[in-house]
Amino acid sequence: MTSRNSHPAYPGRPVYVVDGCRTPFLKSTGQPGPFRASDLAVAAGRQLLLRQPFEADRLDEVILGCVMPGPDEVNIGRVAALRMGCPDTVTAWTVQRNCASGMQALDSAATNISSGRSDLVLAGGTEAMSHAPLLLKPDMVGWLAGWQKQLGFINRGKQLSRIKPAMLAPIIGLLRGLTDPTVGLSMGQTAEILAQRFTISRDHMDAFALASHIKLARAQREQWLDEVIPIIAADGSVFEVDNGLRSDSQFHHLAKLRPVFERHGLVTAGNSAQVTDGAAWLLLASEQAVKEYDLPVLGQLLDCQWSGLDPSQMGLGPAYASAALLKRRDLTVEDIDFWEINEAFATQVLACLAAMQDQAFCLDQLDYASPIGELSPARLNVDGGAISIGHPVGASGARIVLHLLKVLEREQAKSGIATLCIGGGQGGAMLVSRAGEIS
Repeated sequence: MTSRNSHPAYPGRPVYVVDGCRTPFLKSTGQPGPFRASDLAVAAGRQLLLRQPFEADRLDEVILGCVMPGPDEVNIGRVAALRMGCPDTVTAWTVQRNCASGMQALDSAATNISSGRSDLVLAGGTEAMSHAPLLLKPDMVGWLAGWQKQLGFINRGKQLSRIKPAMLAPIIGLLRGLTDPTVGLSMGQTAEILAQRFTISRDHMDAFALASHIKLARAQREQWLDEVIPIIAADGSVFEVDNGLRSDSQFHHLAKLRPVFERHGLVTAGNSAQVTDGAAWLLLASEQAVKEYDLPVLGQLLDCQWSGLDPSQMGLGPAYASAALLKRRDLTVEDIDFWEINEAFATQVLACLAAMQDQAFCLDQLDYASPIGELSPARLNVDGGAISIGHPVGASGARIVLHLLKVLEREQAKSGIATLCIGGGQGGAMLVSRAGEIS
């Protein structure tokens, strides 16, 4: 299955990342969290802009990915831009590509810079999954419409008699949003399909999940997550670190958890990404802007690939997108120093790794005559992933790109690929490099 897009995503001017930050990712506790999606975006974006050598009016645009903005946050990109101090003259817009919304924001910004339309763009993603709405059923909406039309005590009494208890049960927006309507499967059920297809055991999944927590604990201990900035809630509470980390997690604890999506399945809350609130921003610039404002260069966005696949196996998206990206750039797995694969589910990442080593899959699905190759664990998600950090769906695509660039800087490495699966049957992959000074 070859990609229809055989040309580099950014064939024009170079696209540089000059700075970036994110909020701590806050695990949902079952109640609405202390921040709405726009609050998170503003908290991170305002701090990022305040440390720049230029005023916010120098931005050409703001692009923000978000899947579930609240009713008071329509075009949340514009709402966040104005609240963080951008003047009216700076345009702002919102993108939505499910789990890859944050990466889509970066791709859109990079395209505009490469083409010459923009020089400075603030792009990223945000999500407050704990604020996902509760919705009314259609028959309840119809009943309310009828109630508004009734005049007088008798008529309203008759309308009240027509209400049924079942009509009062809400639709949980988060669960509905994490279910693919075209195939009738939740994202967790698609992960179960991959576990069966590639014979991935529960022990393998749990071991991968445990490793994610161990790596994040080390990264926090060594202070390797310097892109995380503290945020303060309205009640004065301060949040400084990702709070989904289970530093006391042990294999036997994970083994006791029950399957969530299938009665006899293997996917549990422990080997899945957490429901989380968070935001991440990157500041992208052209070479002209870098020179004009004497900006440091963290790295460069080189290319981006979007691929489509069977929605019932959406977790394989990284394999499809990464394969197409590598082929277009004439690269191999070994040419890439570090990888970030978003950990939607442990079995989903493991299935991607297995698929890239499966000759039949690579030939039939990816148009590779031989296996793409083995991706070393030492180069994958080296500081943990969504299983331990969390997966605020609109923000994760931006988070993994930002952190990948931080890893390249820390390790003095050259190149990396950030990739993730997308509900609905897509995959996204972004090729980045560490860039030095611009002469």
